[in-house]
Amino acid sequence: MKITFVLNGRSRTIDAPPLARLLDVLRGTLGLTGTKEGCGEGECGSCTVLLDGVPVNACLVAAGQCDGRTVLTVEGLENKDGLSDLQDAFVTEGGAQCGICTPGFLMAARALLAGNPQPGEGEIREGIAGNVCRCTGYQRIVESIRHAGKERASREPG
Repeated sequence: MKITFVLNGRSRTIDAPPLARLLDVLRGTLGLTGTKEGCGEGECGSCTVLLDGVPVNACLVAAGQCDGRTVLTVEGLENKDGLSDLQDAFVTEGGAQCGICTPGFLMAARALLAGNPQPGEGEIREGIAGNVCRCTGYQRIVESIRHAGKERASREPG
């Protein structure tokens, strides 16, 4: 099946089985290996991408569901200068550890900050609730997201 969608800001048409997992299409067909497979059952959030701005588990989304839609992966967060402010905040605050969960947390945080640029700790924890980290616990991740929100707010005219 021909599937046409916007991927990381670029229109793409691929030929894939409509029931193929989006995760497999991203990693295999398109070579975008930033999205990780953790559990393969929608429980850990490692494969989180944004589908029309909403966080979804790519292991549970059929490729055919993406036809005519917009998909953003962790690779799409980078800007022309390199890391996005959100990615940089994860590095600065130590929110990125082994790397398996980090792409999913980044994508969940991107969606959260798009709707709430300066969330409180409770809102951050709720926004990342579908993502599991086995390395550190969550405080550095929460601080990374808070840092990114503050950075964004400091650049906005006010």
